[in-house]
Formats: sequence, structure tokens, C-alpha cells
Amino acid sequence: MVSCKPVISVGTTKNVTRKLLALAIATTLATPVWSVQAQEAAAAPVLQSGQLKKDDEPTTLAAMTVTAQKREEALQDVPISITALPEQLLQDTGVRDVKDLQVLVPGLTVTSTQSEAQTTARIRGIGTVGDNAGLESSVGVVIDGVYRPRNGVGFGDLGEIERIEVLKGPQGTVFGKNTSAGVINVITKRPHYLTQVEGELTVGNYNAVGLAGSLNVPLNDMSAFRVYAAKRKRDGFTDVHTGAGPRVETDDGDQNFHTLRGQLLLEPTDNLDINFIADFTSREENCCVGVTTVRGATGDIVNALSPDEGVAPVADPFARVAWSNRSTKQDIKDKGFAAEVNWITPWFSGATLTSITAWREWDSINGLDFDFSSADILYRNGEEDESLTGFETFTQEFRLTGASDSIDWMVGLFYSDEDLDRNETYRIGNAYEPYLSVALLSMINPALGRSPTAPLFLSQASGRPFGTVFAGFGADDHYKQNAKSAAIFTNNTWHATDALDLTLGLRYTREDKELDSAYSNPNGSPGCSAMLGPGGQQRVAAALLARGVPQAALPTVIPQVIGFSCLPWANPLHNGRVTHQESEEKEWSGTLKAAYRWNEHWMGYASAARGYKAGGFNLDRVQSNTGLSSGGSGIVPVNDTSFPGEFVDSYELGAKTTWDEGNLLLNATLFHQTYEDFQLNSFLGTSFVVRSIPEVVSKGIDTEVLWQATRGLMVQGGVTYADTRYGDSIPGGDFVAPTGALYKLPGSRVSFAPYWSSSASVTYDYPFAGDLLARFNLGAKYMSEYNTGSDLDVEKVQEGFTVVNARIGIGKQNRNWMVELWALNLTDEDYVQVGFDAPLQNVSPAPNNPFNSFNGFLGAPRTYGMTLRILY
Repeated sequence: MVSCKPVISVGTTKNVTRKLLALAIATTLATPVWSVQAQEAAAAPVLQSGQLKKDDEPTTLAAMTVTAQKREEALQDVPISITALPEQLLQDTGVRDVKDLQVLVPGLTVTSTQSEAQTTARIRGIGTVGDNAGLESSVGVVIDGVYRPRNGVGFGDLGEIERIEVLKGPQGTVFGKNTSAGVINVITKRPHYLTQVEGELTVGNYNAVGLAGSLNVPLNDMSAFRVYAAKRKRDGFTDVHTGAGPRVETDDGDQNFHTLRGQLLLEPTDNLDINFIADFTSREENCCVGVTTVRGATGDIVNALSPDEGVAPVADPFARVAWSNRSTKQDIKDKGFAAEVNWITPWFSGATLTSITAWREWDSINGLDFDFSSADILYRNGEEDESLTGFETFTQEFRLTGASDSIDWMVGLFYSDEDLDRNETYRIGNAYEPYLSVALLSMINPALGRSPTAPLFLSQASGRPFGTVFAGFGADDHYKQNAKSAAIFTNNTWHATDALDLTLGLRYTREDKELDSAYSNPNGSPGCSAMLGPGGQQRVAAALLARGVPQAALPTVIPQVIGFSCLPWANPLHNGRVTHQESEEKEWSGTLKAAYRWNEHWMGYASAARGYKAGGFNLDRVQSNTGLSSGGSGIVPVNDTSFPGEFVDSYELGAKTTWDEGNLLLNATLFHQTYEDFQLNSFLGTSFVVRSIPEVVSKGIDTEVLWQATRGLMVQGGVTYADTRYGDSIPGGDFVAPTGALYKLPGSRVSFAPYWSSSASVTYDYPFAGDLLARFNLGAKYMSEYNTGSDLDVEKVQEGFTVVNARIGIGKQNRNWMVELWALNLTDEDYVQVGFDAPLQNVSPAPNNPFNSFNGFLGAPRTYGMTLRILY
């Protein structure tokens, strides 16, 4: 097993990586997904959308249906690269949310950073980069036909899942804008016409306790009701040194949430069904502290400003010990209502009219210790008026779907109205001024930083009394954005011959956004104000000369001192600013596909697609030397924080094959995707800056094998190879070596884009003792080396690693009860989700700078426990 560290040593892992890759490829030569339901068909009827599936209906993998084109079709007939995951497999591998899902899907990576609300999904190395609510997701999350505006909004307990479909590549024609990399399509269980009670009790390490249950009851022969509820708690994965506080929580990354979901199904006639869904989820937890992955010279400065060690004495991230004196509490509320109507009309040979109406509201309140240390430097209170990010979204979709002897057709309309509110605040602690004083002098001359008078430097340079230069409520900014989107779309398949299908899809989207931003510095930013005011530069020069800085160096050093004193949250030039920005986009997207069935076993297809992801506005303080977003480092506020839409041209050549009387599926897709104006949101140590990258190319192959070997043995897996790179020519000062923060990007692989990604899951059922059943499941996900930082610093490289999950269960064959022992990350593999510059502790993009420090957000350690399930 590979032992992962934040910085990779490729040579030491080459042989292990090759063996793991060979094992993954070999495993995929024996592989299935939906076969769990197939093998249980004789034991119990399968419930789908209010109807019972007959026991005597033949069920094979070849009969597996998906809704990738928003109509029910056999998986092997759809010319799209799809990973389809049924309920039982998701249950066996412990999938409860989108983040858990990645263990089953090669080419899918899901990470989170400062909060579990800031979750990003990537497919084939492509996804939204950076924590900024102004950027929309490249991978769309759709739950029961309702689009969720950001990946983090869709993160949470998904409840009772019927299946999940992961569609790879741009899906903008049918699923709409902001699906330029793919779609995660979640379908939950609907009510049915049997009275049924299901329950689940889970206990595990880290004091984990979970209780979930559902009740399904028919109200009459035309309606049914289903309700699901869950409550889960767990201690945190990381121990925290709190220093002098005021934080009192000594662990972080805990879990405490509950969810409630109710559905009412009405089927007044054979041609009409209406399903109402209402749900509410609450998460009140502490997340997320970062751990030290590389400790630079800044660690000594932080330590001197804390009553105990301010950061890790030695970088040892997988000791899972962090330093934080401020709260990281998060309070996330997600609620909504949806109504789906399906009516088989008397028009167009019985076409189906579908209407999905939805309203959703999502709020996230997050405290944050910005400096990730126990020194009181920079923080944000977890209060609604200081740290709220909220979405309120209304969506309406109409689809008319029909078929004739030669054409399957669909036309539709989509509308969304989204209000986004964001409060972004920074509070400056008493250690901020002495930290900057010592750090600045240390950068200028290490001997100066050790001077006893070093902490007084900025006080003297600004003419302010010591301790009053910065402390207080530094920044209080409010953003209100409205986004309206309207689209008309069509997707049609012409059965030109018995063997040849041609598909044409088009979508026209109009996107209108308005953003109002209001900036304020409640503490007045006296330190920076004094330096920018009359005599400020002279005082800075005098303070530097008094510490032995040569006169000749002052023209270079003075701007550096003022720049660090006027970082965005302490820059009075933002105070009182009010800006209004608008954008309008009118864009076409679409697809053209040709599928040819060579015989009953082979179907080949070729496709071309144009995808689109909306532009928007950077919801952060942006400043540069020119007052333009494209400018270099500086202190002039930027009023125009807009960035353009992102486009992709995608080409695929695939084959879907069926063997073993429908129980063995072998699928593969070659892909080539070229992105224009790729939206890169990079954290540069002080703020997030959006850059439009002219070109990103992702090319490779997806392979999957689904195999039901015997009635009791099933295997599911796949391998993805993707080479995802930035173009060679990227304009802008940020991309020029050696001082540009993003100079490593041109021609390099994109972050979170491993060459190789593979997954495999093996399940075996064994009946014994008459009416008992033993179930065994082993699943694994391997990813080769990749960089976790948007600036591609070598310190943020994650070497290849494998995560293994396992589950053993014994219960009744009729599923009345089952007891399961399970483990997630069974081998306790260490890996970093995201590496990042330690805020205020990383001042040079040059590699191996001894001054720089780096932090990381870790992947989950090994967890294990026991689950009891009942069904009556």
C-alpha cells in the first residue's frame, strides 16, 4: 500500500503504482452494477415509482434503464459515457452523499475545503476551481429532476436512493447550463402501494451514532405517502490546540445533522401521476481546520505570538492535530419543495407532458480561523450577519416527450430565478500587527526579524500607537446577486435504419445577472490609512532606515511594506465603496450523435457536443496595481470583477457491448475536450482571484465492465485515463516566472487531474441455514499522482493512493433484518484533499522558499462500525 505524504517522491512509488494499476485493470475485466437488484428479484419484488415489479420478469444487466436523456432507455442504447449505480451497491459501499460517491466512479473527484458546504466535484480532471459562490459548478448535481445551483448545495445525506447516474462529458443540451464537465443525476425512492417500514441503526468509532427510518403507506388505490428521517452524530477527526481561545472545541470535523423528507404520490388516472416532495436538512458542526504540511520560517513567528505553540512544531499532517484559537462552527440549512407532474396526453400519439416545479432555500453560516493557528491573527465569527452565504432558487421545467415509428423526440422549456446573498467579513486580532512586523522584517533581512524591537515596526511606520494599527472589525462586505436563466431545448433521435440512430440536440440559453456589492471597514483601517496619508511613506522610510535597511533598497522595500499593510481586508480604499454590475449572455449549446448497432452484442457511437458554463462575478475584494482584474499585485480596488462564460467542444468515440446473455457489459469511450475561457479561481495567499484560461484540453479513455458472474457474485469497476492540461500560452503577469503566482500553469497538468483513476467493487451473496443470507462487499478507488493546488506548487502534490471500503452482513433472505460490519478507508490511507498556501505565511511563488508555509485539508481516516437494518 502506498504511504502518502504531501510531497510526492515519484521514484519510490513507481513499482507500487504499476502494480496497483495492473490490479485495477485486471479487476475491471470481471465487473457489474445493477446486478444486485437482479439477483434479489426472486427474493423480493423490486419497487419502482409506485409500481411493483413482477417476480417472474427476467432481469439482466442488459435490461438496466437510465434517464440520461430524460426518458427511460436501456443503458446499452444510450450514446453517452455513464456510470449507473443502484441502491444496493450504494448501500454496500457506504454512499450517503456526493462525496462518498467517488469511490465507485473512476474519473470522479470530490473535495471540500474551509467548510463541507464548499464541496467541488470534478470529472475527467475538470471542475470549478476555488471557493467562491460567484462561480457556478462545472459538474451539475440534479436530485429528482431539480438542478442544484452549486455542488456544496447538493452535499448532504441523500436519503433513500433508487439509483445514481454519473454522466461524463458536457450535458448542456438536456440538463442545461453549467454541466460542461458532466452531471451527477440522483434519483430517490418514490412512494409505492405496500405498507412498509424500514429502519437503520448504526454505531461506529469516533462515537458515531446514526438512526434512520422510513414509512411507506398507501392512502388508497390512487395515492401513497412516504416519509424518511435520519439523525447522525460523530466526533471530529482532528484534535485541536486552542491556545488562549476563545475557541473551546478541542476537536474538528465532527458530524451532527438531521434530515426529514416526505413524498405524496397521486395517480388519479392511468395517464396522470403527481409526486410532491418536501425536505429539510440541518447540519450544525465544526469544520474545517487545516493542518500544517510544510512548516516554513513563519512558524517560529506564529509560535512567539501564542501562549503555547501556535502551529505544529514539525509538519506531521497525519497526526491529525491542528492549531486554532477561533471557532470553525458551521450551521447549514437546506430545505425545499418540488412537484413533478407526468401526464400522458391525447396529443401526438400519447406524448408525455412533464412539469417539474421547485423552490429551494439553502443557507450556510461558517466561522473561520483564517490563519489556521492558535495565535489571534485573523478570523471570522460564525454569525449570520457576518458569514452567511445563502441561495433562494425557483425553477420550472416543462418537457413534452413522444415517439413515432422512426423518431424519439423531446422539446422543453426551462426557467430559473436565483437570489444569492453573501456576507464576507474579516476580524483582525491583537497578534496581527506584531506578526506582520516580524514577518516583513524577516523577509527584508532575517537578522532584522529577530530584533527585540521588531514588533514595533509597523506602529512606528504608520505613526500609530502599538496595538492599535489594525485590530478590530477589518472588513464587512455584502453581496446580493440575482441570476435569471431561461432556455428552450430539444433532443431528438431518428432511427434511420434498424441499426443506425442519429441524435440531434440543441439548447438556447439566456442568462442575466445583476450584482450589488457594498464594502466597509468598520475599524477604519488606521494602519494602512496612515501609510497612504500625508507623510506615510516618509515614516515607513524612517522606520526602515532605523533598522539598517540601505537607502538604495527603499524604492523596492517601501511598496512591499505598504502592500502587506494594505491587504484587502485592511485596505481603506475599499471602505464605503458601492458597486453595481450586470451581465447578459445568450448562448447556443448542443450535440450531434450517431449510434450504430453492428449486431445484438455491439453498439458503436460517435458524438460531438458544444457545452457552456455561465460567466459571473468574483464575490471577493479584488485589488491590483491598475484597478483592473487583469492587473498585477497592488492595492487599487477593482470595480469590474466579471469573468466570461466557459465553453467546451467535446468529441467522443465509444463502444457498448453486451455478452453472457445480457449479464456482462463491456463499455469504453475515447474523449477529447477543449475548454475555452476556463474559469480558474485561485487562492493567492490573501484572496481568491478569477482568471480566464484561454485553453484547457482533456483527452483520454473511460472504460467500464459490469458483470454478474453468478447468481451470487457481482463485480463493478472501471478505469479512466485522462491527460488534462492547460494551454501553453496564458497571458497575464500572474503567469510569468519567477514572480507570477501562477507561472507553473502553462503547459502543465490541471490540478486534481490524475492520469489514472480506477475503481472496483466485488459483492458476493451466500445463502445458508435455510433462510439466512451472508453478504460480502469489497470496494476500492485508486488515483495516481496529482496536484491539489490551483497554482501547482510542488508542496501541494498528492502521490498516488488507494482507498478501500469493506462490508460484511448476515440477515434474512427476505431482507426483514440484516446486521452489517463495515469499514471505510479500511487500510487507513493518508491523503490530502486540498493543499493551500498558509494565509499570510506564503510570500513567494518560487519553489523551496524556506519562508513559506503550507497547509492542507485531509481526507477522512479509517472509520468502522456496525449497522442493523430492518424491513417490515
